[in-house]
Amino acid sequence: MGKKKSNTPPEEHLLLPPHPARPDARATPIVDTHTHLLSTFSFYRSKYKQGKCETVYDFVREMYKDRSVEAIVDVYCEAPVQAQWRELADSALSEEDRKTRWGGLEYWFVMGVHPHEAKEYNDEVEREILEAMAHPRCVGWGEIGLDYHYDNSPREKQQDVFIRQLEHAVRLGKPLTIHTREAEEDSERILKQYVPKDHRIHIHCYTDSPEWASRMLDHFPNLYIGITGVITYATNLNTSAVIRQMAATPQSPFRILLETDAPFMTPSNIYNSLKDLKGRLPLSHSAMIPWTAEFVADVANESAAQGASWDLDQIMLTGRENAWKMYGV
Repeated sequence: MGKKKSNTPPEEHLLLPPHPARPDARATPIVDTHTHLLSTFSFYRSKYKQGKCETVYDFVREMYKDRSVEAIVDVYCEAPVQAQWRELADSALSEEDRKTRWGGLEYWFVMGVHPHEAKEYNDEVEREILEAMAHPRCVGWGEIGLDYHYDNSPREKQQDVFIRQLEHAVRLGKPLTIHTREAEEDSERILKQYVPKDHRIHIHCYTDSPEWASRMLDHFPNLYIGITGVITYATNLNTSAVIRQMAATPQSPFRILLETDAPFMTPSNIYNSLKDLKGRLPLSHSAMIPWTAEFVADVANESAAQGASWDLDQIMLTGRENAWKMYGV
């Protein structure tokens, strides 16, 4: 019996072409405000066992080369805490290491425990997170929150762990990376009860209702809506509705952050630029953000006030400015 043929495309397809509407990548640098780098590299190695990238540093240098990926915010949200976080964070401490090991990338990270793993949260996990918060490359606490879609941890436990982490993050003045899915009422109640109005909040990979987004943006002036490639999916209408809502009120700041949630959420419109590709890419990575930005601009123009218009460059620069406001990166 013959060996089953792999549906995984050759790895060179992960090396993306320049986005056609971004001829000078240096003018619109990419800041990926939410990526899971170790998971992305693990996905890569599982799909390309003979792949040319043998280390996570090889992967970053190869995939981001000449694509003006300026910075990433790496996310650790497991319990127990991944031990490798310190190696990566320490390797980004000096400018020389960031140049030689990371190809010039500014590496930052956040840490917390995801609601899926709330049942595994304990004093030891908390101690390790608190230790990580003191690292110079740590820029926030997350991703944390509530997920009532999968209910991988009991809801009461999710809420208890969410509150416990919020209290520490607020005490330390750390920005918050929030995961919320099908839990609008409880997420809103808890955030408004435990988080000061002026705290910096990133609602990551937004897919909830535009009404909830509006309420949260109105209450928290430093809250940002995270936009991933999921905005390009036909099964998700909410994220585009939030963008139209923002674009219709040009007097208000466009409070979005661009992110990948890599290795997930490959933008569906990227295939317009990959004409020779048969099948689908097995993972996403930070250099894909321009395709998400392109889609956001197109959606924003559907409701933009008279005389206003958006293009890819404007969305990229807005995302870059907001990443600085949110995380200081």
